[in-house]
Amino acid sequence: MSPSRDEDARLLEPLIDLALSAGAAALSVYAGDFGFEKKEDASPVTEADRLCEEIILRGLAALAPAIPVLAEESAAEGRIPDLGSVFFLVDPLDGTKEFISRNGEFTVNIALVRDEKPVLGVVYAPAIRRLYAGARSLGALRIDIDEQGAAGPKQAIAARPAPEKGLVAVASRSHRSPETDDFLKTLKIAEFAAAGSSLKFCLIAEGAADVYPRLGRTMEWDTGAGQAVLEAAGGRVEVYPSGEPLRYGKKSRGFDNPHFIAWGAARALP
Repeated sequence: MSPSRDEDARLLEPLIDLALSAGAAALSVYAGDFGFEKKEDASPVTEADRLCEEIILRGLAALAPAIPVLAEESAAEGRIPDLGSVFFLVDPLDGTKEFISRNGEFTVNIALVRDEKPVLGVVYAPAIRRLYAGARSLGALRIDIDEQGAAGPKQAIAARPAPEKGLVAVASRSHRSPETDDFLKTLKIAEFAAAGSSLKFCLIAEGAADVYPRLGRTMEWDTGAGQAVLEAAGGRVEVYPSGEPLRYGKKSRGFDNPHFIAWGAARALP
């Protein structure tokens, strides 16, 4: 194996375990009565966001102490390390609005970025007991988790070519925009599904959907793990409308993303 493939293989299982641990902590908060606060950008934050981030940061420090970490809640408090060409990207609870509304569509997200590309990612949706993981060098997989938190067998997944009957489009449940609807009108859409958090990338990665347009603001930690899983499954994420790959480490932008489109195995033409 190449050095990067060796490193990805070494990291993947511990990152899966770390996401499962953080997910269990999120569920312990989810099961009780919890409140939330508003951050400076008016987005909500809960006890679960902070607890999950603490667990993940502690685990990453033990696993790979030389690799810096860009994490959502730390960044919100101004703690942004010098990242270099290799860093971890953490969204401890993507879909906080989904968490608060208790619809189950929130995720724990850990990604490894190398040379501006998200090369490895883990996305865990603890309330629906589903974990996705992947690396460009290793492929993508899904693991179903039982009610006791035990992981089932690994199932290989792959994005599918565009179906002849038309695409299944998936878009944000909480952040859908008129621009998104206008873009979808340019495609042959057979079916539409709404979903929260980074699960949208994973639905495309496992061949349950074909396209996810996001013509609104996102941050790098929102997308890194999902993009890594999707691209490991044979899909791609491109900046809209330029078509260039969505890249990471954009400090000059404050780590926000341009508009993008996530596609399955074959980019559909309008």
